[in-house]
Amino acid sequence: MKKVYNFSAGPAVLPEEVLKKAASELTAYGDTGQSVMEMSHRSKEYEGIHNECISLLKEVMGVPENYKVLFIQGGAHMQFEMLPLNLKKNGKADFVVTGQWAGKAHSEAGNYLEANMVASSKDKTFSYIPKLDSTTFTKDADYFHICQNNTIFGTRFAELPDTGNIPLISDMSSCILSEPVEISKFGVIYACAQKNMGPSGVTVVIIREDLIHDLSDVTPHVPTMLRYKTYADNNSLYNTPPTYSIYMCKLVLEWIKANGGLSAMKTHNEKKASILYDAIDTSKMFSNPVAKEDRSLMNVTFVTGNEELDKKFITEAKTSGFVNLGGHRSVGGMRASIYNSMPISGVEALVNFMKKFEEENS
Repeated sequence: MKKVYNFSAGPAVLPEEVLKKAASELTAYGDTGQSVMEMSHRSKEYEGIHNECISLLKEVMGVPENYKVLFIQGGAHMQFEMLPLNLKKNGKADFVVTGQWAGKAHSEAGNYLEANMVASSKDKTFSYIPKLDSTTFTKDADYFHICQNNTIFGTRFAELPDTGNIPLISDMSSCILSEPVEISKFGVIYACAQKNMGPSGVTVVIIREDLIHDLSDVTPHVPTMLRYKTYADNNSLYNTPPTYSIYMCKLVLEWIKANGGLSAMKTHNEKKASILYDAIDTSKMFSNPVAKEDRSLMNVTFVTGNEELDKKFITEAKTSGFVNLGGHRSVGGMRASIYNSMPISGVEALVNFMKKFEEENS
């Protein structure tokens, strides 16, 4: 069967080289005579895979020595609860609500502490990143939370807020590994893997060590599996981790390293985004609703302005080999997720299809 161009927001496209490597090792990893899916998570063979994935992530992202890399299940959704449960001291946190996931993080945190919404772009359907006024920040907040790239609405923080001594927390689920990141600017970075890092099943948390507490004084009743310390003290092997997902993340990290690292990924992603945004901006049919200075490099949204025409585009695109271009169910329209693994040829082919569709439907 002919391979399609997959523009899914997640689970998303994986590098072809990674899929082939995984296929070649599916029934037997190395000289172990067993699949990674069959390995005991307590075995030396799996422990090697596990530790290599952590080591590669630290190398590729430039993670400082005073940070821990944790593998947790439950997706980004579980982080919405783990963050307030683990970081609560004064019982206050600030949030910039720039989309659905940032809104959920804010809402969930409100169950455990005073969640202050310092800014929101809901007034214009989350089509921009709001300008922040530091005088509205909570001076004794336990943390300051942002969603750095907004998968549904196609916006991103081009500049980070200056939160001073307040730990900056970033949901990087849909932009992690897409460009270099100065880890030291953050207290916690978290990302579910299935957008730019690997298949679904594992969430990576990069946390500054001083933010890992035993919770005995402030929130003593936090369940064991919702404590960052549980994962940090046990190298994320307290219970059975999502072993195969972690193995796949290792392969993706190897691929990124072999292809020039995060600087090369940034150049690659900027080129793809430029090709697609230029096509949209010069089109008489398609438009992008996002403020230009806030446009995402990973998730490009566009519409025709006619709901029926949008549906026709999505249907004909699928027939032509461009799949998962429908926008999120909450907003409709179209969305092309162009993560690291999407080749430039895929974006160029999509642009050619868009031009052909416009000619035939004008």
